[in-house]
Amino acid sequence: MGEPQLVALLGPVRAGNAFEETVERLLQAIKLGVVGPGEKLPAERDLAVQLGISRVTLREAIRALQDAGYLDVRRGRYGGAFVVYEPPHPGQGDLRRAVNEMGASDLADALTFRMAIECGAAQVLAAMDLTEEQKATLERRLADVNDAAPADYRRLDTAFHLSIAELTGSALLAAAGADARLRVTDLLNAIPVLGPNIDHSGAQHAAMVAAILAGDPEAARKAVVEHLEGTAALLRAFLA
Repeated sequence: MGEPQLVALLGPVRAGNAFEETVERLLQAIKLGVVGPGEKLPAERDLAVQLGISRVTLREAIRALQDAGYLDVRRGRYGGAFVVYEPPHPGQGDLRRAVNEMGASDLADALTFRMAIECGAAQVLAAMDLTEEQKATLERRLADVNDAAPADYRRLDTAFHLSIAELTGSALLAAAGADARLRVTDLLNAIPVLGPNIDHSGAQHAAMVAAILAGDPEAARKAVVEHLEGTAALLRAFLA
């Protein structure tokens, strides 16, 4: 589990819509793979404090996600709320259906939003005086996605992208990065995992990391632009 990423996603909710926002936050963490299949949500008492809600509200939200097939709640000493959701394998027509459900204007808006957030995060991070721990975290996330099996690729790719905003130390930027990714995650999950594309993405990820570690914000921005434009081109290719 990416604990810092989970902390960034699961900040305090607003009291007026506590149940609905709690479901939304937990579902966001699940669908982004921050809590992966088979992994357990944090302890109820800790999660309630983190979200700023009562344990009763948290239990209601967890029960709703269990009923919807996202969680399995187990009792006993080794119990807890375990993620059972797995993104479906891409099927013919899935991407087009996802795009049609979103709509062309919302898709364009989501891609623009993602471009702005991820470019900005990379520039901010590249301009910072990073600690050895921050550098090691970024390099580890890069290695994780490079070594990922096809079934784990999208989840670890998400973790890599989210880590760039997360490592800036800005909770608002980390939350915006998660929001931007969530808006396109169904589309990305509907694209087949293709070897040549993964290799190309790996080289682009490496360029992003190299620019950040070199302290070059403009090179970091250009590397992110190239990578996200490549993803947009792949979307267009499968929709043609």
